[in-house]
Amino acid sequence: MNPFEQKPMKIDDGIVDWAKLYPQPYDKKTVDPYTKIRVILMNGIEVEAIIFKHEFHRMCQNNDLRRDLALTRRVEQQQQKRINWLKPIDEKVVETAIGYEHLATDLTAWLAMNEPDPYAKQALDFALLEDFDHLYRFANLLDLDEQIPAENLVRKYVDIIPGRPTIAEHRYPFDSVRRPLDFKTADNQTKLNTLIIVAAEQQTMNFYNNLGPFYYTDLGRQLYQEIAMIEEQHVTHYGSLLDPTCTMLENLLLHEYVECYLYYSFYQDETCPKTKSLWEMHFLQEIAHLHKAAELLATHENKDWQQVIPNGRFPKLLQFHDTRDYVRKVLGEQILFTANRENYVNLQDLPQNHEYFFYQDRVNHDVTKVPSHVVIRDHQKRFNTDYRSESAPHPVEELRDRTTDNTSIAREANVMAGMYS
Repeated sequence: MNPFEQKPMKIDDGIVDWAKLYPQPYDKKTVDPYTKIRVILMNGIEVEAIIFKHEFHRMCQNNDLRRDLALTRRVEQQQQKRINWLKPIDEKVVETAIGYEHLATDLTAWLAMNEPDPYAKQALDFALLEDFDHLYRFANLLDLDEQIPAENLVRKYVDIIPGRPTIAEHRYPFDSVRRPLDFKTADNQTKLNTLIIVAAEQQTMNFYNNLGPFYYTDLGRQLYQEIAMIEEQHVTHYGSLLDPTCTMLENLLLHEYVECYLYYSFYQDETCPKTKSLWEMHFLQEIAHLHKAAELLATHENKDWQQVIPNGRFPKLLQFHDTRDYVRKVLGEQILFTANRENYVNLQDLPQNHEYFFYQDRVNHDVTKVPSHVVIRDHQKRFNTDYRSESAPHPVEELRDRTTDNTSIAREANVMAGMYS
């Protein structure tokens, strides 16, 4: 599929009335977890598109161009509302958080498994283990407060076990900045992967920033606050991979291409008929936006779209599937990794005066007060064990004990790990 070869509809035809804007929400008890995480991802993709176009609008002096941005942005706003309002009234904030972290795990794993650039792949593998751990923390909160097993929400599509412990993820800000990629030579898959993960992590950060204070217990509010701080690191981590030399119009074209790619991917794979028709409708709308972006690029910068997206044909379509074996492999091999400026190293190789240890001492000097670990200890106190859903023993021996919470591994110097494939 090459979206540049498709005949576009009129952009105005993408504007709908209120009846078509408000969808029938999914049933949280019967929805397929993959449908749910597609909804979460596309909400984030549309929010990113909207925010980007607002930023473009604010830095643009040409009102004709700003009007073109306003038109497609209005349609994007309707798309985002239609998607986000698929969430049912009875879905609790913490249940939605499970969906966000399920998405983060399976999306990041799929992207890493299909990433041709070694540096971009390492960035994905690195943060994968951290979002995977967040799923475990929120699952314990859900079981602690609601006695709802998270495995019922994810249907065992993903393991729920400790990843790189959240307490170990708090790093000095300098170590979240990566080396930017060169989009002029990068594979189209790399461009897509990078833009997708930035949007997904940004939406997760915004979700926790905005919804965290509405949680009904202090511990839950504290957990959302802590995870939101890690998501700030992740948005910086992934955002720094983007090519800063791309112009705003080149970025506009890339954003529209990402949307076309994802809507087409999910239309191919969706099992819910109503949601499938939604993906199809949005794909057709985005074809029109893509062609307009290509027109604007030619008009204002005298560039062909092929200079930004060679060929234009979609690479391998994104398909959510079981990634547990891959996640467990990365977990077994990279549990002790941390960041050192633009690179990744074994924690044991950091010098004793590294900023990582300063930051850890400043933020986590009282380990008994770190929310992500308080929630595990509270669950262990009440039920004599943590909450897990695992398909096999944990690949890291030190994280197999379900009655104690490990706050040392990947955080303290001279603490090694016994790793198993």
